[in-house]
Amino acid sequence: MARQGRTRKETGAEETGATGAAASPRPANTPRTGRRVTSYDVAREAGVSQSAVSRCFAAGASIAPATRERVLEVARRLGYAPNALAQGLISGRTNLVALLITSLTNRNYPEVLAELTRRLTDRDIRVLLFTLNAESEVDSALDQLWRHSVDGAISAAHLSDDQLRLFAQHRVPLVLYNRVADGMPAASVSCDSVAGERELVGRLLAAGHRRFGIVAGPEDSYVGEDRRRAALARLEEAGITGVPVVRGDFSYESGAEGLQALMAQDGKLEAVICVNDMMAIGAIDAARDRFGRTLPDDLSIVGFDGSGPASWSSYRVTSIRQPVRRMTEAAVSMLVERIEDEKATVERRLFAGELIEGRSARLG
Repeated sequence: MARQGRTRKETGAEETGATGAAASPRPANTPRTGRRVTSYDVAREAGVSQSAVSRCFAAGASIAPATRERVLEVARRLGYAPNALAQGLISGRTNLVALLITSLTNRNYPEVLAELTRRLTDRDIRVLLFTLNAESEVDSALDQLWRHSVDGAISAAHLSDDQLRLFAQHRVPLVLYNRVADGMPAASVSCDSVAGERELVGRLLAAGHRRFGIVAGPEDSYVGEDRRRAALARLEEAGITGVPVVRGDFSYESGAEGLQALMAQDGKLEAVICVNDMMAIGAIDAARDRFGRTLPDDLSIVGFDGSGPASWSSYRVTSIRQPVRRMTEAAVSMLVERIEDEKATVERRLFAGELIEGRSARLG
């Protein structure tokens, strides 16, 4: 008889009540069994096959509405959730996307990271985040990225042609955010920094400014260099050459230091072009506090990006606002398209920025 009792326990008779009637399976991680509820538990309780349970949690899978409703109700009651790793083994995808972003971009324009993450999450895609202190750190980040089975990647850091080839070799779909490839074909979404900077400089020229200075970004910043070159080219077209340029690191402090360095070179500056908003804010405070300049009467200062702090009433920076929501939606949509179709054509989407006429500059 002892042998029979052990057999009943081993075959699940411990789930039988005092009357002998079968009890409902317990929720995930029950105190008695200590194990998680599986799709087989849900299938048994709902009276369907295990494959039917799997189809209920697979996007676009065909299953009768009544069956789906019954399975989902049982899943909620038992505390069941599908295992993402197991689903990845079946589908060949991990629903994991790598996101490379520089710390400077994240600090000065946090909306980019927030919007990209939200839009990926809305598609049930998890984010593997790589934050770089400088764009020169991309190689070490890629060494780590290849170790994870990501379905694709979005890079808000500049990638060289050799680095782009690595993505092709590893068959990892890629979309560049606010970057464009130099030689290798690569899908990209970006704000037209060149056109935006030229518009700002053109409006400053139209207002009669002739003595300019530029607070540029680090040399390894692709976007910062685009803006610096565009500003200098537009000034040269107007016959203005020899414009002093100092470099910052996109921070508030470097903007203030940059303004001070420019004033040391030309104390009669009329307009200062900063390649991002945070440096423009630093330059504005330095102009007021250290040099007693009144903006925009004594000096004009412009930025770029249209970031949140730039709109604060004490600054109201004249700037070019990037359409972040439209750009991030485009980047995620393009990546998903390339994950689903590896033969999707290379596409570059260029978005125009919006001129913000603040109170920090006199425009014509």
